[in-house]
Amino acid sequence: MEHPTPQRVKEIFDPFYKADINLWTAFATYLRVRTFKKNELIKDYHKQEKYINILISGSVAHFVLADEKDVCINLYYEEQLFSDYLSFLTQSPTVIKTQALEESHVWSISYNDLHALYTRSSTGLLIGKAISDAMFIRKQSEQINLLTRSPTERYLKLIQDRPEVFQRTSLKIICSYLGIAAESLSRIRKKNI
Repeated sequence: MEHPTPQRVKEIFDPFYKADINLWTAFATYLRVRTFKKNELIKDYHKQEKYINILISGSVAHFVLADEKDVCINLYYEEQLFSDYLSFLTQSPTVIKTQALEESHVWSISYNDLHALYTRSSTGLLIGKAISDAMFIRKQSEQINLLTRSPTERYLKLIQDRPEVFQRTSLKIICSYLGIAAESLSRIRKKNI
């Protein structure tokens, strides 16, 4: 299992927030290694989020409950940050469930540890900015994708950006994430093979 190093953390954050390696040294010391089995709950519905997580290996999804069914609202794979960020920021329960889809290894920083970093120095505040920037960029991009692309375009974008998704994630979850029925996905896949 990989342990957090400042260099590795920097590599993960660089696409969102380029910063000197020294910024990541303090942050890396606060990261805790956690492992989840396939299908293990990371955070249940109506619970409070305690961590910001960096997914090192495996895959994770966020779900909301609609008509007594889990609806996938986010999929995460290696080198992505995940958290029920609304719950994390407000320290209140939300309707989001977080579940490991595969055996997953994550680096996590707790709410209390992140706030301890904030109070230590301006470096801590820059780390907080880097986290919020990375999470905002991903979420805003997903919302634009969902609202401006057709189901076929969303499918093609997912194939282009993360082709391994279809080998690693069940079609039921992919359909839920793309907001389309299984029959529609089947037709889309046949047309685009």
